[in-house]
Amino acid sequence: MEYKDTLRMPKTKFPMRGNLPNKEPIRREEWEENKIYEKVQARTKGRPTFILHDGPPYANGDLHIGHALNKILKDFIIRYKSMNGYNAPYVPGWDTHGLPIETALTKQKKIDRKKLSIAEFRQMCADYAMEQIENQRKQFKQLGVRGDWDNPYITLTKDYEAAQIKVFGEMAKKGYIYKGLKPVYWSPSSESALAEAEIEYKDKRSPSIYVAYEVVDGNELLDKGTKFIIWTTTPWTIPASLGISLHPDLEYVVVQVEDEKYVVAHDLLESIEEELKWEDAKVIKTFMGRHADKIVAKHPFYDRDVIVMLGTHVTTEAGTGCVHTAPGHGEDDFYVAEKYGIEALCPVDDKGFFTAEAPGFEGLFYDDANKVVSEKLEEVGALLSLKFITHSYPHDWRTKKPTIFRATAQWFASIKDFRHTLLEEIKEVEWHPHWGETRLYNMVRDREDWCISRQRTWGVPIPVFYAENNEPIITNETINHVSDLFREHGSNIWFEWEAKDLLPEGFTSEHSPNGNFTKETDIMDVWFDSGSSHEAVLMQREDHQRPADVYLEGSDQYRGWFNSSLSTSVAITGKSPYKSVISHGFSLDGEGRKMSKSLGNSIDPANILKQLGADILRLWVSSVDYQADFRISQDILKQVSENYRKIRNTFRFMLANLADFNPNEDRIAEDKLEEVDRYMLHRLQQLITNVKASYDEYDFSSVSQNIHNYIAIDLSSFYLDFAKDILYIEAEDNHRRRSIQTVYYETLVSIVQLLSPIIPHTTEEVWEYINGVEAEYVQLTDMPNVREIANFTKEDQEKWDHFMKVRTDVLKALEEARNEKIIGKPLEAKITIEAKDDYTKEVLQSIPHIHQLLIVSEAIINEKHSQAKEYKYVNIHVEKHPGEKCERCWIHSDTVGENEKHPTICTRCAEVVEEHYSDLV
Repeated sequence: MEYKDTLRMPKTKFPMRGNLPNKEPIRREEWEENKIYEKVQARTKGRPTFILHDGPPYANGDLHIGHALNKILKDFIIRYKSMNGYNAPYVPGWDTHGLPIETALTKQKKIDRKKLSIAEFRQMCADYAMEQIENQRKQFKQLGVRGDWDNPYITLTKDYEAAQIKVFGEMAKKGYIYKGLKPVYWSPSSESALAEAEIEYKDKRSPSIYVAYEVVDGNELLDKGTKFIIWTTTPWTIPASLGISLHPDLEYVVVQVEDEKYVVAHDLLESIEEELKWEDAKVIKTFMGRHADKIVAKHPFYDRDVIVMLGTHVTTEAGTGCVHTAPGHGEDDFYVAEKYGIEALCPVDDKGFFTAEAPGFEGLFYDDANKVVSEKLEEVGALLSLKFITHSYPHDWRTKKPTIFRATAQWFASIKDFRHTLLEEIKEVEWHPHWGETRLYNMVRDREDWCISRQRTWGVPIPVFYAENNEPIITNETINHVSDLFREHGSNIWFEWEAKDLLPEGFTSEHSPNGNFTKETDIMDVWFDSGSSHEAVLMQREDHQRPADVYLEGSDQYRGWFNSSLSTSVAITGKSPYKSVISHGFSLDGEGRKMSKSLGNSIDPANILKQLGADILRLWVSSVDYQADFRISQDILKQVSENYRKIRNTFRFMLANLADFNPNEDRIAEDKLEEVDRYMLHRLQQLITNVKASYDEYDFSSVSQNIHNYIAIDLSSFYLDFAKDILYIEAEDNHRRRSIQTVYYETLVSIVQLLSPIIPHTTEEVWEYINGVEAEYVQLTDMPNVREIANFTKEDQEKWDHFMKVRTDVLKALEEARNEKIIGKPLEAKITIEAKDDYTKEVLQSIPHIHQLLIVSEAIINEKHSQAKEYKYVNIHVEKHPGEKCERCWIHSDTVGENEKHPTICTRCAEVVEEHYSDLV
């Protein structure tokens, strides 16, 4: 007879290969048809609410790997929370206003804006944004992200814009909104003001010049003709120069160089001498900066007086200690000039070209003017030195082109007016990583005002009217009326209707005796849009609430969404919109380089889905330390695929060995389980404890690592390995066999549940093959709860933990014996073990069938052997077993052939065959 017919060999229809790229779309389609999101929400209704508020990605272009990581991380949290005692709705969002969409239409779609009205162009922007949303929504869903995809929040919708207007109105009512003239970051490439959040710093090559300003009235301190030396890397600002700033408490010197006298800060004299190649410089006078207040010099090439002003912004870190002051092109310059009653001069237009206010340079682009201005300075003898340096310089983060400071009338939110409350609220938030608190705290601490107006068309209008005398009108009445109009008609009406039609019926103002009004043409900063989502989403959705439990975005959002959301929320409520903030880093290639098109090292998530599947990408996300910059490459994904294969094969093996197990009929009572099986249940509880704690800490790499180690070490290398002999060889209802299956079953269900947030496609596939589960989907169950194992004491745990240490010694001995060609496979071995201490001796003597746990054919316990080798806990001798190999169980035994009816198998196997398979005999 064929003895393999009497074995319970693994039999399962669960496929060995995942074939994820083909099977995952089918499974997602099934989830969608069965309304899985709605089922999860219905199941968890009434539980405490957990809100992860989605930071809206910009609706333009395909997803990159950073998008994928961000959404997958959020999905981990939502899926886990909904399986661990919470109702966790997830409403995805999109940010839709701003320059990139305008640019996409004008450059990519070749739209001629001049032929369209503002309202027509805005409608085209909206249509384009909705197309992009549909594309990105499809791609996000392909990642297996579960959410209310049919009802996202979108910053261009009527209800969202209406809520945003209310936020603006509340801030205005509290006096935080004002219009003022001051220098702001200005992007000539975008033709708009920018906020600090829209600035990124990149290296730029700039001219570095030293210029002499001649004194015309020295106030008895300086002789006429003495020259202040200034240093600047922006020669183009010289036409707007109105002053020279000195620090009141710095020491300055007058230096005689040949026939000229120059003024510089004493601390910088040595570096200036080197820079200007002075050889015989002689200090002839010393004075404190405050003594030079209001000295008058003359502009290098204009007939214009330049006054000396005192300002504490002057430093000795670089330059000369005498700062060229152009209040129209610098924030510090503006404020110091304001104290002296000097109005800002800004001779540069929206596009960065000089106006008639800069005679001789009209029509020049500001950057091109650097050369022309330098030549003019040289012509008049004021240029002392010109070199070129590369330094960090602010750029428009959208167009990637340099910005300038430009004094214009803009709308501001006065952060300084409620900054103290902002800083206090930051301290109350839980930060992951912890340094996020310091990062945002420092940003807010140093922030004065937020420029919220933009000179664009595609955005939410600033809801301000102007009276006949140009007085701004922002009242509760006008704000509420505009908000209601936007909720009904959308914001396009701002550009379609006349001001009188946008105002409440019968509205009057003492500043408009003739009843004439105009309206603001600027739109709001897009960060004000997304930063209002706590009001537009958290307070408007029935299943949401403010504050949210978590905001999770890339670390660039400390200056962006984290910042603007906190500012608007604290401004109108006094409280943070979030309880905790999680930030993640950015993608690098396998060598740690930033991904870029020029290097060709970018990895498209769409290609990963096609080649490997979403669960492989998700497993990769769970494996990285996402709070720092993270690496991804084909080699890394290959390793992740190997880890996935290990998980899948483990599931397959366990399912196969549970094929004949009905948990309702075959389960062994916990207190009746074999001791080793109770130990493995205890190990499972430890895994559950650690994994759930890691989920709670948003430490997904620890989740992944804990489960991987448990599968590889506890299961594959031990429990699954030694249990095969019992599962395959013993009779179907054998107690030891059912005891193992009982633990297998609970282990399989638990691991599937623990992994469900990470690899949902695979875990749902496994769930279909598990006998006796009641829930339709594993995601409609709860995470396993940790419990004490019946009839298993602390002493039992210590005993088995110690056995595992002894087992390590045995494995070393067997490996050495293999290397020495004493044995081939471990089942060829007969081992003699001598304990080195009483406790080890006691442990070894108390374990029945120990040879099976060690996967050898025979184990002689606590006997000496003259040829034994010494290990940490025991002395071990390994020899080849003299008995024959049983054809059925493969164990070498002296009893093979003792049963004449079964000459090729051992007596153990013969008994099983005789009793349970007599029909085959």
